[in-house]
Amino acid sequence: MMRWLCAALLWMGGQASALEWLDKPAVAKVFEDAGVHGTFVLHEVGSEQLLGYNRQRAETRYLPASTFKIPNTLIGLSTGAVSSVDEVFPYDGQPKFLNTWEHDMGLREALKVSNVAVYQELARRVGLSKMRSQVTALDYGNAEIGEQVDQFWLKGPLAISAVEQTQFLARLVQGQLPIAEDIQVSVREICLLEEEDGWRLYGKTGWGTALKPGIGWWVGWLEQEGRVYSFALNMPMNDVQDAGKRVELGKASLKALGLL
Repeated sequence: MMRWLCAALLWMGGQASALEWLDKPAVAKVFEDAGVHGTFVLHEVGSEQLLGYNRQRAETRYLPASTFKIPNTLIGLSTGAVSSVDEVFPYDGQPKFLNTWEHDMGLREALKVSNVAVYQELARRVGLSKMRSQVTALDYGNAEIGEQVDQFWLKGPLAISAVEQTQFLARLVQGQLPIAEDIQVSVREICLLEEEDGWRLYGKTGWGTALKPGIGWWVGWLEQEGRVYSFALNMPMNDVQDAGKRVELGKASLKALGLL
């Protein structure tokens, strides 16, 4: 079984690396005009191409920060650490980084407001052994979680590249992760950000502060005109003033590629 699993993981990694990369000058201009040295990757699910800007950075692994809330939700539901995305996690009464975190909430809301405390409690419920095996099974980045079950996506050693983010999300969208289909459906549902006539946009931001500069993320997927596109953006984050640039640059990049 272990030999089969290793072979499968090597095959999936090879699939990602075999995709053709196409530089898109229109996306490069988005970043250049903003004065941001980041990267953006787009993958039309089912295709053999990656479109984007700054391939070297796109293939470099960084802390996933709060983008790990997507796999954390999958793992929590799959292991029975939480019964549903609406099971309530009680607020412990202690001051939090954001006022919006200071009340009882389920994962549906905790994902939207990026409540770190709720997701740390979820990880502790899962436990180190199950978390390690699940992250490995999901083939998520370097799949290394170290010995602190509630810190590894915030401080390391877990790391993932923008390209790998697009491939993980492509498997989630297609229901191809080694997780029950109903769980994948639930997680896809709570990732919905906005919708207009003809398209739906899903995603999650992240901000890793363990290193300087920090790492800012926006990852997700777009459903438009019968097609699905997974995407990932990351950029250096020096302070809170940079926070809004993640989604702003991501949407501008999608539009530069003729989407949205």
